[in-house]
Amino acid sequence: MAKKIDLTRTVYELTQEYPELIQIMEKLGFTEITKKPMLMSAGKIMTIPKGAKLKNIPMTDVVTALLSNGFELTGEMPAHQIPDKKPVPMPRAKLQDDPESRERLEQLKAYLRRLADGEDLESVRADFVEKFQSVDAAEIMKAEQALMQEGTPITEVQKLCDIHSALFHGATKQEQIDNAEKAVQQSLLMQRLKRKDKAEASAPVQGNASPAAGLQADKSASPAANPYADKNAKAAALEAVQGHPLQTFTRENNALTALLDEYRKTKDLSLVSKIRDLSVHYAKKGDLLYPLLKVKYDISGPSNVMWSVDDEIRDELGDLCKRADHDDAWFERLDAVLTRAGEMIYKEQNILFPICAVYFSEEEWKEIYRDAKDYAVCFGVTGEVWSEAENAGSSAAVSATSGSGEIVLPGGHMTPEQLRALLNTIPMEISFIDAGNINRFFNEGPKVFKRPGMAIDREVFSCHPPKIEPMVRQIIEDFREGRRDSVPVWMEKGGKTMLVTYMAVRDADGNYVGTAEFVQDMEFAKEHFLKSE
Repeated sequence: MAKKIDLTRTVYELTQEYPELIQIMEKLGFTEITKKPMLMSAGKIMTIPKGAKLKNIPMTDVVTALLSNGFELTGEMPAHQIPDKKPVPMPRAKLQDDPESRERLEQLKAYLRRLADGEDLESVRADFVEKFQSVDAAEIMKAEQALMQEGTPITEVQKLCDIHSALFHGATKQEQIDNAEKAVQQSLLMQRLKRKDKAEASAPVQGNASPAAGLQADKSASPAANPYADKNAKAAALEAVQGHPLQTFTRENNALTALLDEYRKTKDLSLVSKIRDLSVHYAKKGDLLYPLLKVKYDISGPSNVMWSVDDEIRDELGDLCKRADHDDAWFERLDAVLTRAGEMIYKEQNILFPICAVYFSEEEWKEIYRDAKDYAVCFGVTGEVWSEAENAGSSAAVSATSGSGEIVLPGGHMTPEQLRALLNTIPMEISFIDAGNINRFFNEGPKVFKRPGMAIDREVFSCHPPKIEPMVRQIIEDFREGRRDSVPVWMEKGGKTMLVTYMAVRDADGNYVGTAEFVQDMEFAKEHFLKSE
């Protein structure tokens, strides 16, 4: 069983559970930890992040040491600021271009602030319903994003993410469209039943019209007054395309919904292991959707908030599945995390997917389709073939094999084909990030740590969850400033011992030109030394 360090627990609590922490932390510079009186007093109120800040010890060093000694980290990661690193202001939201939109945004922010201040959800909802007939998914996202831009900590917005979702339930335009369509269908069916007893006096068209036809006519007759209708319609259209990534994501959500419903009815704990497949679904969102929205389209809300909530849900489910004692508290935690998983389905279908549908180009969706093949099947949903994406092929793959000239280096020369084959033969995962923090190269083949091809030419920080990003920034900044040349991290991944090594890449004059990451499966070494014993 993995050893877990919850960074919100006190140093005393952690050392009682893991006595070996005392020696590890002493080596890092926490010298007072060896003094029992200090551990019994200050240690009972001090957490590791607070202690690191007090002792001016980089949390990067602390995290590296803990991971290297086989620990997994949970709890909120502390924020780390790179010196002299000014935050990049987010672009002015397009939604605020007209006075009416600005006023709506300010009203939505006011509701969210009231929730943050602890006001009862139903009280805020009552005011919301009175003043708002409907709200669009993009407006919710922009309101959360604006709060973060104004200084509200990401962690605070993240904590309220589920409450925000509950506040707006039933008020999004797509939900109202869906409900209206159901009402129209019901009304048409009732009319047909009433006409059934009458003589065929009605016009043939009316007599032969089906509810679906009537609904279609009703839709075409009503003007498209909703400025966001195209977003929802486009998402629905993409979900209908066989093999399209949005179709696969939606099918996975439908399968997860069915599992959650079945568990609520039966309380069958064997279903929980199947529900844990959501980690694959979340990994695909984290690698393929969030970074593209954030980097290319300056939409950072989903990556800053939803990504963190994904991690919390996945980690909580994993922790619960490792506990043998299923007491009342355990079942309460399980019910709570499954509720959060259900809320995430709602947020994906009503907020994330419609936004992606509007912004992503067809070529980007094709890249997502191709990269998604590297992920395991979840909830038994096998992605169907999207023929257009299959026939198009990968532009990256074509360019990698094009050109007949050799690459000449001091150590010799090779054709591009030979160099590509060599890099793919090296028994480790290789990544290179240039001096501008841009992903420039991943070798090919299956990987323990997924590296989608569409991440090439994208800033490396966008490929990491918010709680990990500060650590990645710190490591690269240390390389750039010459404070260190490598950071080795030993960890367990998928039941295997892995060595992840980050290394500064420097030219002949010692100038920093980038960072390399090497991931190596060390099971062979473990087996070798076990045999030697």
